[in-house]
Amino acid sequence: MKPTKSTPKTVHVQDSMQKNYSYTLVEPMGKNFHEEFKPDLTPQDMLELGVFAGRYLRDCRDEFPAEWYENAKLYTGTDKKGDCKLNFFEVCASQSLDEWKRKGWIHDQDPRGWFQWYCRYFMGRRTEDDLRQIKRWKNMKRHVSQVRNKCNPGDFKCNTRQRQALLHWAYDSLNM
Repeated sequence: MKPTKSTPKTVHVQDSMQKNYSYTLVEPMGKNFHEEFKPDLTPQDMLELGVFAGRYLRDCRDEFPAEWYENAKLYTGTDKKGDCKLNFFEVCASQSLDEWKRKGWIHDQDPRGWFQWYCRYFMGRRTEDDLRQIKRWKNMKRHVSQVRNKCNPGDFKCNTRQRQALLHWAYDSLNM
């Protein structure tokens, strides 16, 4: 059953990073985003393009729609760093989870960081952390300007790390 205003759905999470966490979907999937939050890519788009070296959400299949995983580029090995060749631009463009924690970017409700927050927001969850995460997303716009000013459209060899990082933040850096 899809959530509606009258029948919200509760999602129960049990994965390797989060136990006994639940949240309620209060908006329809992919709808009613904050007016300042206009991502170019859906979580499914991002997983299919190749982000986070294929490490993200591999053990969260019960939480998210099965179709998100059908063509996702997911790492199947054991290296904690994943495989950057799975990223669209085939470069590493992420800091470690430990570094994210050190910088205070991780909140308990989303122990995997911004992308986990975005997946849950896309699904319809709304929390007190939304404005902070949207502000972080908006701060990536400076990288959009840098890519557009330096690179020719379609030149995937120009600023590959920056373009990959933009994909990690739901910006369509393929069409810049």
